[in-house]
Amino acid sequence: MADVLSELWSNLRRRRTEDPTRPWPQDGRTAPLPRVPGPRTPTDDAAAPRRYAPPPEPTPAERRRWQRDRPERRPGRRTRPDRPRRRLARRLSTLLAAVAVVQALVILSLRWIDPPTTAFMAANPGGAIQQSVPVEHVSRNFLAAVIAHEDAQLPYRTGAFEWGELFDRAQAHLAGDEDPTGSTIPQQVAKNLFLNQEMSAWRKAVEAALSMELALLLDDRRVLELYVNYAQFGPTIYGVCAASWYYFDTPPQNLPVDQAVQLVGLLPSPGHVQRAPGGGLDFDVADGRGWLSRSHVINAQNRVPRHIENLGFRPVEDMGIDGLAADQPAADDDCSTRPQEITDLIAAEGTG
Repeated sequence: MADVLSELWSNLRRRRTEDPTRPWPQDGRTAPLPRVPGPRTPTDDAAAPRRYAPPPEPTPAERRRWQRDRPERRPGRRTRPDRPRRRLARRLSTLLAAVAVVQALVILSLRWIDPPTTAFMAANPGGAIQQSVPVEHVSRNFLAAVIAHEDAQLPYRTGAFEWGELFDRAQAHLAGDEDPTGSTIPQQVAKNLFLNQEMSAWRKAVEAALSMELALLLDDRRVLELYVNYAQFGPTIYGVCAASWYYFDTPPQNLPVDQAVQLVGLLPSPGHVQRAPGGGLDFDVADGRGWLSRSHVINAQNRVPRHIENLGFRPVEDMGIDGLAADQPAADDDCSTRPQEITDLIAAEGTG
């Protein structure tokens, strides 16, 4: 047994020292084992070809691109939002842009279209009576009175309002003080058409934004026309066409100065008045607040006639409205006949 082990050990030692490239023996002996290499020397490493070369160092441009695409790897920098947040932001931006475009188109359409109703009229629980009339068929006394009472700078101002006055109004509102100037006619048109009577700062801000669009997309003549046709003159009376027939049994083109002044005096507080028997204004109303509307009418009577006497119809003419209403040719929409709804209302009240 010892001889066999000794012979095997000798064969192993001999095979390890033989040349591994030598052909296998043909005498049936076992092929030599491959040579086990020893430690490699620097010379061997230089001479031997590299099987796997290390990757090249990135260039500075590649490093910057890698850092830009992988911001989360940079310490101290905010990472980009994940994909769902970016998608939500894009959708919100698209929605806001679509709303802005639709809103601009709606306001632009007001150049030619009289809206069938407004936000104020739709919110009135008692209903609304309104009929539009071209501003050329409205008494110049009434138009001059409206400008004098509501917005004397309308024909001469660029834009919907003066920024200094808007800032003063905002400060007064935040301090709880009385409004120093009041809304301009473009602001009131924006409120009447699209908003409500809420007195919050948010509503005032939206009103200012809408009025700027109105002043940008519509001329002053059209803004004044929308105002006199959709302003409220009574609990359910809107527009000068319905108001002149309801209170004075006359078409809007024939309003004299005193009747025009009484109507514009109702604008700040139109909800506490009714038709007097036979015509005129009656402030003895059921809610007991007729004194409020009466005080505004008296204030208008003290100020507006003097203003009209000094300036005449020049502010109206400066807005491009020439001639007198009585000189205009008759038209189907000139409100020369009493609206049937006004006839029915007067009959229901018994004040004919």
